[in-house]
Amino acid sequence: MDQKLPAPSIPSQSRVSTSWNQLLGALARLSATGILLLWTAFTIFAFLWIIVSSFKDNQELFTSAWSLPSTLHFENYQKAWSVVRMGDYFLNSIVVVGISTAAIVAVSAPAAYVLSRVPFRGREVVSNSFIIGMGVPYQLLLVPLFVLLSGIRLVDTLPGLMVVYVALSLPFTIFLLTGFFRSLPSELEDSAAIDGASEYQVFYRVMLPLASPGIITAAIFNFIGLWNEYMLALVMINDQDKRTLSLGLYGLQGSMQYTSDWVGLFAGVVIVMVPTLILFIVMSERVIEGITLGATKG
Repeated sequence: MDQKLPAPSIPSQSRVSTSWNQLLGALARLSATGILLLWTAFTIFAFLWIIVSSFKDNQELFTSAWSLPSTLHFENYQKAWSVVRMGDYFLNSIVVVGISTAAIVAVSAPAAYVLSRVPFRGREVVSNSFIIGMGVPYQLLLVPLFVLLSGIRLVDTLPGLMVVYVALSLPFTIFLLTGFFRSLPSELEDSAAIDGASEYQVFYRVMLPLASPGIITAAIFNFIGLWNEYMLALVMINDQDKRTLSLGLYGLQGSMQYTSDWVGLFAGVVIVMVPTLILFIVMSERVIEGITLGATKG
């Protein structure tokens, strides 16, 4: 006759500790979810309120701040675009940020590939120098950069601002892309080499397409960061014709002290936000894919 063995007994203190940890974990997840939902709701509300307010006139803005506009005043955008010259500043930002982002990716991708795949003496030193460079606040470099650009006569020029953007963005981008290239399987490189591909062909035709999610992610991060950059542009650019959009928006905010045209300011804010918002909506899946790959394989 079979005799059942008694079930192992769990100490009551251990059960209490496990239940307490589960309760703390559930409370932490609930708190994090609540904070995230509140922050998301506040951000969406603020964004929609700015858009709605940009279509009002100044009198309606102060008398009916939370209502929908009775009439859509598109002239606010026309005024911000042409009279306040936001259109010129928008074009300057497109040129500066677009060329800078392309240059950052063009320099960072080969450098990250070499640092992650090619063994050479001093590779760790070079890699660590980029990591150290990420920890240097760029505010400490404002004076040296200004003196350096003055020496080569690039102060108050858009190419000079591009050079500064590219130089200061390289450490983060190279560090980010190095993780992506390290996550790629080395068997593909070996197969391409056996088929007779040179090192350049292996990089451009095999490894670069495979690292495209990481490259797109790095490009979007740099584009958004440079599009909203203000301090470097304020120091390096003095000519009003060469202002970027962030400087133009600050100038528009300053003019509000004399004109009180707040709806025009809201229209300018929308003009600044729309490109990055469209870029993120269109490329959000690629950004999430790139971040996920970097988090799981890096």
